[in-house]
Amino acid sequence: MFTNFVADYLMNYNFDEIIDRSSSHCVKVERMSHIWNRTDLLPLWVADMDFKTPPCIIAAIQKRLQHEVLGYTCPHKGYYDSIVRWIQKRYGMKANKEYIQFVPGVVPGICAAVNALTEKGDKIIIQPPVYHPFKQVIEGTGRVLVSNPLVFDGSRFSMDFAHLQTVVEDCKLLILCHPHNPGGMVWTQNELETLAQICARHGITVISDEIHADLTLPPNKHLPFAMIGETAQQISATFMAPSKTFNIPGLAASHIIVYNHALRKKLFHYIRHNDLDMGNVFAYIAVEAAYNHGDEWLAQLLAYLQANIDFVDHALQNRMPKIKAIRPQASYLVFLDCRDLGFATQEELDHFFVDKAKLALNSGALFGDEGKGFMRMNIASPKAVLEQALNQLEKAYNTLN
Repeated sequence: MFTNFVADYLMNYNFDEIIDRSSSHCVKVERMSHIWNRTDLLPLWVADMDFKTPPCIIAAIQKRLQHEVLGYTCPHKGYYDSIVRWIQKRYGMKANKEYIQFVPGVVPGICAAVNALTEKGDKIIIQPPVYHPFKQVIEGTGRVLVSNPLVFDGSRFSMDFAHLQTVVEDCKLLILCHPHNPGGMVWTQNELETLAQICARHGITVISDEIHADLTLPPNKHLPFAMIGETAQQISATFMAPSKTFNIPGLAASHIIVYNHALRKKLFHYIRHNDLDMGNVFAYIAVEAAYNHGDEWLAQLLAYLQANIDFVDHALQNRMPKIKAIRPQASYLVFLDCRDLGFATQEELDHFFVDKAKLALNSGALFGDEGKGFMRMNIASPKAVLEQALNQLEKAYNTLN
């Protein structure tokens, strides 16, 4: 009822528009004072975008507001249908309503999976450098963190299966970041097949965080872990969301897709009996609007992000060659290899970006020891903002010996 409107598919979206977010209580701006004790930095850290949320989503929310009761809200048929159509259209992934469970964010969902599927003291594998809440969830729930570090060849991180075989014994879960954050890799079919075989052989359930899947940059293709084959499908839970894709993380709307009946029953039961299955009044209609009407907006966004990546990479190569951009195959997050700058510690590198370049980026150490010497840069901003950031960085760069 609340999303029955016609989207403007012929619209050209303006990603060059600079939007002042300082009055919106946004984390990217307001948390700088807590983290860096200053407010004069250019914020290129938190993984949300500085672009307007798609008009189709705003229109759906505005239409819902015409009904002036903002009460408890439940998922409806249109919500489930939009997810089913989206994953079928983009990935050939078939599912039905029974396979899908709403959760208020991927990280809360992963925390629920850890609690539902393991006991305190159980071992859980992650592959650093990787999205830091994985580690927080494992340690915060009293589980044991097992590290299977990725291998970096100078341009791409890859999985170390030989090492994985040495640590896999008695582990219960592996949390997969797919596509990878912060490295930006889209894992290959061969990598995923090998991972599935090892995990299946050792009775390990794979929690596949695929929140950046829709931000895969052409010509790369995202292959959901559950689409690798029957084995992968039966040992995994897939976590997805439109939040990164359509810049609606503040609506806290994510979903889990599980094919294995026993796994689904155990995980969904935990979520529903711990009151984690209800979204806010705008969550479901935002998902429905995004997946039903957001294709053209997303296509234009991906083209703009690709141009921004090209711009940053070219500027670094030509003006600051000791900083190397790892070109992401997915997402708007660029991992910067800064090891050639010669800083002795990560703290010195962080100081350089904050106090010399006046840029707020994520420290590579946040993602594990394997991220030391790196910085993560969010390039989902108007090009003019990136120009300013690179000019500030170049000025600081030129002060180095």
